[in-house]
Amino acid sequence: MRLIAAALVVAIVLPCAAVAQTEIRMAVLRVDVQGRPPVSRLDLPPEDLGFAGARLGTNDNATTGQFMGQSFVTDEVAATPETALEKLQEILASGTRLVVTLADAETTAALAEAAGDEVLVFNARARDDVLRGEGCRANLLHTAPSRAMVTDALAQFLMWKRWDEWFLIEGSHPGDQALAASYRRSAAKFGARIVEERIFEDTGGARATDSGLVQIQAQIPTFTQRAADHDVVVAADETGIFAAYLPYHTWEPRPVAGSAGLVPVTWHPAMEMWGGTQFQSRFEKLANRPAREEDYQVWLALRAVGEAATRTQSAEMPVLRDYMLGAEFQLGAFKGQPLTWRDWDGQLRQPILLGSGPIVASVSPQSEYLHQVSQLDTLGIDRPETACRIDRQK
Repeated sequence: MRLIAAALVVAIVLPCAAVAQTEIRMAVLRVDVQGRPPVSRLDLPPEDLGFAGARLGTNDNATTGQFMGQSFVTDEVAATPETALEKLQEILASGTRLVVTLADAETTAALAEAAGDEVLVFNARARDDVLRGEGCRANLLHTAPSRAMVTDALAQFLMWKRWDEWFLIEGSHPGDQALAASYRRSAAKFGARIVEERIFEDTGGARATDSGLVQIQAQIPTFTQRAADHDVVVAADETGIFAAYLPYHTWEPRPVAGSAGLVPVTWHPAMEMWGGTQFQSRFEKLANRPAREEDYQVWLALRAVGEAATRTQSAEMPVLRDYMLGAEFQLGAFKGQPLTWRDWDGQLRQPILLGSGPIVASVSPQSEYLHQVSQLDTLGIDRPETACRIDRQK
């Protein structure tokens, strides 16, 4: 009997012995730019912006990884545009071959170029369509949506509402102008008519002080006076100069959408559908604040790697990349349907939330818009339209 008992003990203990762990190392490189502060103090970026999303993603990966003999390590690196390339080289010197970037388009492109083909870079901030088009790279994937995706998402909803006559107001900065161009493309794509366009010139000066508020309260009604008849004001203000002041200040009582009012986003703190409350509550427990878009987009990148590592049982970058871009990859992301990658431009397909203050007003793509491959491809640049000429499956 004693021998039998001993044998039973051995049979129980041996499977629980320590298993050699395969380490998957990633890094999040956030490039901070000193610029004009946002209009509202509520929009000031937290110190852990993006990094908090990385921590949650690492924890989520570890939950499954501990049963699969895999461990996940994520380095958090802050840089400026001047030090970004130096910081990237330090990351690569440590052996890391999976890098998530939070940077503008120019810096993102430079980092992807410097990283080389042996490194996979995830763009978690820059929305510029050129990064998915003429400037695409085989080693660059995008968890941040393109401008075309977010403007298409809003356009679908406005057309569903039959608000098809738009008054487009754009800012005077290059990002504003690129966003306005994307709204023009979306209007043509879905049949809306831009009845008038105006440019809001950024002349500097006070915005949120007492004198700034008085100036805005008088300036915006005058600026929007005598516009052509329209259903909705669409604001293209990527720089964040004027759009926040449009609601309740326009000459005509019209809804505002785009950069203020009804805003297309990848994540909203009020998202409760499809398990969104679970994601948000775990994030808040970890970071003591609501998740922002950058947090969610970094989390997506880490979870995509974690999912690929689990399915392939590999830590090798080429294996993970090929699986992510393959037909079998799917990522659950609290948006009602699995997310996949577009192999023609490296863009992650995902629904876009339309946030209005404290609520999610709708989610695009709208059900009326169909597609022969994926309804998510009604948002953004589809395969026949792409200017990217890289075959990522090679």
